[in-house]
Amino acid sequence: MKKNILITGASSGLGKATAKKLADEGYIVFAGVRKQEDKETLESLSENIKAIYIDVTSDESVQSAYECISKETDSLYALINNAGIALAGPVEYLPIDILKKQFDVNVYGAIRTAQKFLPLMKNTDDSRIINMSSMASYGIFPFISPYCVSKKALDMFFNSLLIESKIPNLKIISIKPGVIKTPIWDKSASESEKNLEYLCEEGKKKYEKEFDFLLKNARKNNEKGHEAFEIANLVSKILKAKKPKLSYNFGLESYFARYFSLLPQKVVNFIIKKGLEKKIDCNIIKESK
Repeated sequence: MKKNILITGASSGLGKATAKKLADEGYIVFAGVRKQEDKETLESLSENIKAIYIDVTSDESVQSAYECISKETDSLYALINNAGIALAGPVEYLPIDILKKQFDVNVYGAIRTAQKFLPLMKNTDDSRIINMSSMASYGIFPFISPYCVSKKALDMFFNSLLIESKIPNLKIISIKPGVIKTPIWDKSASESEKNLEYLCEEGKKKYEKEFDFLLKNARKNNEKGHEAFEIANLVSKILKAKKPKLSYNFGLESYFARYFSLLPQKVVNFIIKKGLEKKIDCNIIKESK
């Protein structure tokens, strides 16, 4: 009997690569999308992919997706919470609405989806929730605190769910990748540029150099880092493991962030601040040549 899996945010990047990988291995994949063209593209990849419309920020959309899937099956082997966005801004001037938007997708959206689909996961001998967290969850990256905090909150909420849950054999796993080649960075950079319009003139002027560097660096992440299929391979491995770990780091930079975050906070802050200042200065020098 084929196992059923739901992946949110499957239109591109990690979600799309994971949907393709798992479908090729014989899983029935319910791939979450929000556009008709993405639905058609995904379903053309494999007969095992069934694209469904789901907006994790909407109760009605998640309920509709649940009704759609429950008509197809009464059991769900795994939920992969992949839908996510990355927003940036200096805390001093960060609009609260931007912070709410970050949490609405990365945290509340994942919880909303898990709560709705847990009843289907009770009908299996072994069920799993895999959360696409990030090395940012270690909280050592300035100016993207909304993203960092959302990923930390994601891990904490689902760890509580694991402790509290009375669902037999439910396993919850967090994946913390380093830099991945994915469209999220270009989308996030564009979104963050829009957010800058909400800053007062004082804020724009004060953090102009920092944001110029960070936005350019974000766009570079579309072309550097690990390939999405590498994470898809890791997901496949986790789904097959009898006793998966609670958390998986992926990439040297992720391991570095993990151990670096264990240093005294004062030391971490000093190194990060000095390192950022040096990179910004180098960026200015390059542009002036």
